[in-house]
Amino acid sequence: MIILAGMIGVGKTTYSARLAQELGTEAFFEPVDDNPILDKYYENPDKYGFALQVYFLNQRFKSVKAAYAQDNNILDRSIYEDALFTYINALQGKISQEEYGVYQGLLETFVHEITHFPKEQPDLLVYLDGSFEHILSNIKKRGRSFEQPTPGNGLEDYYRLLHSHYQKWYQDYDRCPKMIIHTDDLDIHQDQDWDTVYQMISQKMKDIRKEA
Repeated sequence: MIILAGMIGVGKTTYSARLAQELGTEAFFEPVDDNPILDKYYENPDKYGFALQVYFLNQRFKSVKAAYAQDNNILDRSIYEDALFTYINALQGKISQEEYGVYQGLLETFVHEITHFPKEQPDLLVYLDGSFEHILSNIKKRGRSFEQPTPGNGLEDYYRLLHSHYQKWYQDYDRCPKMIIHTDDLDIHQDQDWDTVYQMISQKMKDIRKEA
Protein backbone atom coordinates (compact mmCIF):
# COMPACT_ATOMS: atom_id res chain seq x y z
CA MET A 1 0.00 0.00 0.00
CA ILE A 2 1.29 3.44 -1.00
CA ILE A 3 -0.16 6.62 0.49
CA LEU A 4 0.07 10.03 -1.18
CA ALA A 5 0.25 13.06 1.09
CA GLY A 6 0.41 16.79 0.61
CA MET A 7 -1.25 20.16 0.64
CA ILE A 8 -4.63 20.90 -0.93
CA GLY A 9 -4.01 21.50 -4.64
CA VAL A 10 -0.55 19.89 -4.81
CA GLY A 11 -1.76 17.15 -7.17
CA LYS A 12 -2.43 14.07 -5.03
CA THR A 13 -5.41 12.93 -7.11
CA THR A 14 -3.47 13.12 -10.38
CA TYR A 15 -0.41 11.38 -8.93
CA SER A 16 -2.58 8.68 -7.31
CA ALA A 17 -4.46 7.99 -10.54
CA ARG A 18 -1.28 7.71 -12.64
CA LEU A 19 0.46 5.53 -10.07
CA ALA A 20 -2.51 3.18 -9.80
CA GLN A 21 -2.71 2.96 -13.60
CA GLU A 22 1.02 2.21 -13.81
CA LEU A 23 0.77 -0.52 -11.19
CA GLY A 24 -2.51 -1.95 -12.50
CA THR A 25 -4.24 -1.49 -9.18
CA GLU A 26 -6.98 0.58 -7.54
CA ALA A 27 -6.75 4.11 -6.22
CA PHE A 28 -8.85 5.18 -3.24
CA PHE A 29 -9.60 8.89 -3.57
CA GLU A 30 -10.43 11.55 -1.03
CA PRO A 31 -14.24 12.04 -0.80
CA VAL A 32 -14.76 15.52 -2.26
CA ASP A 33 -17.46 15.64 -4.94
CA ASP A 34 -19.94 13.59 -2.89
CA ASN A 35 -19.03 15.20 0.45
CA PRO A 36 -22.22 16.71 1.93
CA ILE A 37 -20.33 18.99 4.33
CA LEU A 38 -17.32 20.35 2.43
CA ASP A 39 -18.99 23.27 0.64
CA LYS A 40 -20.84 24.17 3.88
CA TYR A 41 -17.51 24.21 5.70
CA TYR A 42 -16.04 26.72 3.27
CA GLU A 43 -19.13 28.91 3.70
CA ASN A 44 -19.16 28.68 7.51
CA PRO A 45 -16.04 26.99 8.94
CA ASP A 46 -16.87 27.90 12.54
CA LYS A 47 -20.12 25.94 12.34
CA TYR A 48 -19.00 22.97 10.23
CA GLY A 49 -15.30 22.55 11.09
CA PHE A 50 -15.75 19.73 13.59
CA ALA A 51 -18.41 17.93 11.53
CA LEU A 52 -16.16 18.02 8.45
CA GLN A 53 -13.16 16.55 10.25
CA VAL A 54 -15.20 13.75 11.81
CA TYR A 55 -16.71 13.01 8.38
CA PHE A 56 -13.25 12.81 6.80
CA LEU A 57 -11.93 10.67 9.64
CA ASN A 58 -14.75 8.17 9.20
CA GLN A 59 -14.40 8.08 5.41
CA ARG A 60 -10.63 7.64 5.56
CA PHE A 61 -10.96 4.76 7.99
CA LYS A 62 -13.39 3.09 5.57
CA SER A 63 -10.94 3.64 2.70
CA VAL A 64 -8.05 2.15 4.67
CA LYS A 65 -10.18 -0.85 5.59
CA ALA A 66 -11.23 -1.39 1.95
CA ALA A 67 -7.66 -0.95 0.69
CA TYR A 68 -6.27 -3.49 3.15
CA ALA A 69 -8.79 -6.04 1.90
CA GLN A 70 -6.87 -6.13 -1.40
CA ASP A 71 -3.23 -5.98 -2.48
CA ASN A 72 -1.15 -3.13 -3.91
CA ASN A 73 -3.48 -0.18 -3.52
CA ILE A 74 -3.00 3.59 -3.56
CA LEU A 75 -4.57 6.03 -1.09
CA ASP A 76 -4.56 9.73 -1.93
CA ARG A 77 -4.51 10.87 1.72
CA SER A 78 -3.91 9.08 5.00
CA ILE A 79 -5.89 9.00 8.20
CA TYR A 80 -2.75 10.27 9.96
CA GLU A 81 -2.44 13.33 7.75
CA ASP A 82 -6.03 14.36 8.33
CA ALA A 83 -5.17 15.17 11.95
CA LEU A 84 -3.10 18.11 10.66
CA PHE A 85 -6.22 19.74 9.20
CA THR A 86 -8.03 19.34 12.51
CA TYR A 87 -5.08 20.90 14.32
CA ILE A 88 -5.08 23.91 11.97
CA ASN A 89 -8.83 24.37 12.47
CA ALA A 90 -8.26 24.28 16.23
CA LEU A 91 -5.45 26.84 15.91
CA GLN A 92 -7.80 29.18 14.04
CA GLY A 93 -10.62 28.68 16.55
CA LYS A 94 -12.90 26.96 14.04
CA ILE A 95 -12.89 23.89 16.30
CA SER A 96 -13.09 24.24 20.08
CA GLN A 97 -10.54 22.63 22.37
CA GLU A 98 -13.28 20.30 23.61
CA GLU A 99 -14.09 19.23 20.04
CA TYR A 100 -10.39 18.81 19.31
CA GLY A 101 -10.12 16.49 22.31
CA VAL A 102 -13.07 14.43 21.07
CA TYR A 103 -11.47 14.18 17.62
CA GLN A 104 -8.16 13.05 19.10
CA GLY A 105 -9.98 10.31 21.01
CA LEU A 106 -11.74 9.12 17.86
CA LEU A 107 -8.48 9.15 15.91
CA GLU A 108 -6.76 7.09 18.60
CA THR A 109 -9.59 4.54 18.47
CA PHE A 110 -9.40 4.24 14.67
CA VAL A 111 -5.61 3.96 14.65
CA HIS A 112 -5.83 1.23 17.30
CA GLU A 113 -8.25 -0.66 15.06
CA ILE A 114 -5.85 -0.36 12.12
CA THR A 115 -3.13 -2.09 14.13
CA HIS A 116 -5.33 -5.20 14.10
CA PHE A 117 -5.59 -5.23 10.30
CA PRO A 118 -3.53 -7.82 8.33
CA LYS A 119 -0.92 -5.12 7.75
CA GLU A 120 -0.30 -2.61 10.52
CA GLN A 121 1.04 0.20 8.36
CA PRO A 122 1.43 1.34 4.75
CA ASP A 123 4.52 0.31 2.80
CA LEU A 124 5.37 3.86 1.74
CA LEU A 125 4.20 7.44 2.17
CA VAL A 126 4.94 9.74 -0.78
CA TYR A 127 4.83 13.38 0.29
CA LEU A 128 4.21 15.84 -2.54
CA ASP A 129 5.80 19.18 -1.73
CA GLY A 130 5.17 22.40 -3.59
CA SER A 131 5.70 26.11 -3.13
CA PHE A 132 2.73 28.08 -1.83
CA GLU A 133 2.50 30.04 -5.09
CA HIS A 134 2.42 26.83 -7.15
CA ILE A 135 -0.29 25.30 -4.97
CA LEU A 136 -2.42 28.45 -4.96
CA SER A 137 -2.18 28.52 -8.76
CA ASN A 138 -3.35 24.88 -8.92
CA ILE A 139 -6.31 25.63 -6.65
CA LYS A 140 -7.37 28.49 -8.91
CA LYS A 141 -6.90 26.39 -12.08
CA ARG A 142 -9.08 23.49 -10.96
CA GLY A 143 -11.90 25.94 -10.35
CA ARG A 144 -13.87 24.56 -7.42
CA SER A 145 -15.85 27.65 -6.48
CA PHE A 146 -15.92 26.93 -2.74
CA GLU A 147 -12.09 26.65 -2.63
CA GLN A 148 -11.33 29.99 -4.27
CA PRO A 149 -9.71 32.60 -2.00
CA THR A 150 -11.19 36.11 -2.03
CA PRO A 151 -10.17 39.24 -0.11
CA GLY A 152 -12.99 38.63 2.36
CA ASN A 153 -13.22 34.87 2.96
CA GLY A 154 -9.87 34.26 4.68
CA LEU A 155 -9.08 31.18 2.62
CA GLU A 156 -5.65 32.37 1.53
CA ASP A 157 -4.66 32.80 5.18
CA TYR A 158 -5.98 29.29 5.91
CA TYR A 159 -4.03 27.78 3.01
CA ARG A 160 -0.88 29.65 4.00
CA LEU A 161 -1.10 28.48 7.62
CA LEU A 162 -1.73 24.88 6.54
CA HIS A 163 1.18 25.02 4.09
CA SER A 164 3.52 26.37 6.77
CA HIS A 165 2.87 23.33 8.98
CA TYR A 166 3.24 20.60 6.36
CA GLN A 167 7.04 20.32 6.46
CA LYS A 168 7.01 19.67 10.20
CA TRP A 169 4.19 17.15 9.78
CA TYR A 170 6.27 15.28 7.21
CA GLN A 171 9.41 15.43 9.33
CA ASP A 172 7.53 14.01 12.35
CA TYR A 173 5.72 11.28 10.40
CA ASP A 174 7.05 7.88 11.52
CA ARG A 175 4.32 5.36 10.73
CA CYS A 176 6.12 3.87 7.71
CA PRO A 177 8.96 4.58 5.25
CA LYS A 178 8.56 7.91 3.48
CA MET A 179 9.90 9.99 0.61
CA ILE A 180 9.42 13.51 -0.72
CA ILE A 181 8.81 14.68 -4.30
CA HIS A 182 9.11 18.38 -5.17
CA THR A 183 6.35 19.11 -7.66
CA ASP A 184 6.91 22.69 -8.82
CA ASP A 185 8.95 21.74 -11.88
CA LEU A 186 7.10 18.52 -12.72
CA ASP A 187 4.12 18.09 -15.01
CA ILE A 188 3.20 14.42 -14.83
CA HIS A 189 0.81 14.80 -17.74
CA GLN A 190 4.08 14.79 -19.70
CA ASP A 191 5.47 11.27 -20.07
CA GLN A 192 9.06 12.33 -19.42
CA ASP A 193 8.19 13.92 -16.08
CA TRP A 194 5.99 11.00 -15.10
CA ASP A 195 8.78 8.55 -15.91
CA THR A 196 11.07 10.52 -13.58
CA VAL A 197 8.52 10.36 -10.76
CA TYR A 198 7.76 6.69 -11.26
CA GLN A 199 11.43 5.77 -11.23
CA MET A 200 11.88 7.64 -7.94
CA ILE A 201 9.00 5.75 -6.33
CA SER A 202 10.09 2.41 -7.78
CA GLN A 203 13.64 2.88 -6.50
CA LYS A 204 12.36 3.75 -3.02
CA MET A 205 10.21 0.60 -2.97
CA LYS A 206 13.23 -1.50 -4.04
CA ASP A 207 15.28 0.02 -1.21
CA ILE A 208 12.50 -0.75 1.29
CA ARG A 209 12.37 -4.39 0.17
CA LYS A 210 16.15 -4.72 0.56
CA GLU A 211 15.93 -3.37 4.11
CA ALA A 212 13.03 -5.65 5.08
